[in-house]
Amino acid sequence: MTKKLEIPDIVVINKIIQLRGRRVMIDKDIAELYGVPTKRLNEQVKRNLKRFPEDFMFQLTKEEKAEVVANCDHLNSLKFSANLPFAFTEYGAVMLASILNSDRAITVNIQIVRIFTEIREMLLTNKELLIKFNELEKNVTSNSEDIQTIFRALKQLLNPPQKERNPIGYKIPKLEPKEDKKATKSKK
Repeated sequence: MTKKLEIPDIVVINKIIQLRGRRVMIDKDIAELYGVPTKRLNEQVKRNLKRFPEDFMFQLTKEEKAEVVANCDHLNSLKFSANLPFAFTEYGAVMLASILNSDRAITVNIQIVRIFTEIREMLLTNKELLIKFNELEKNVTSNSEDIQTIFRALKQLLNPPQKERNPIGYKIPKLEPKEDKKATKSKK
């Protein structure tokens, strides 16, 4: 009985990065997930180079490598590598599983493909939401004066202006101060 390999989805998701407008995984990360050394993975890729067109895999430039190292802490060890890493798209990850052909590679590959698919579906859903939000924003903008009038009316209803009220109770009349009789006689 083979032990079932379980890699949390979040681990795989954190290894997917955006490069050249595509979601990709770096060779080091895929090799780690597949349980093979990066050097061996890249040897298999070079032996089967015809299986990896540019939309499946590409090699990073020096600038891209520096950017990846700066932005992804888990790829910090690439800083010291003389080789430029390869980036694999979803299709490249599928092709890797076919050339590695181990049980672990197949199991992890299925998980990677499912995660790429979920990401794609989330992006499509978000795109639909963004379109609806833009339509709503246009409607709100065209009706903004009406909405502002409604809000002002609601505020007036919730906070009616306070009228000055007469105090309740007996009002004591103000008395004029009495003049001192002695002070009045001395003035005369």
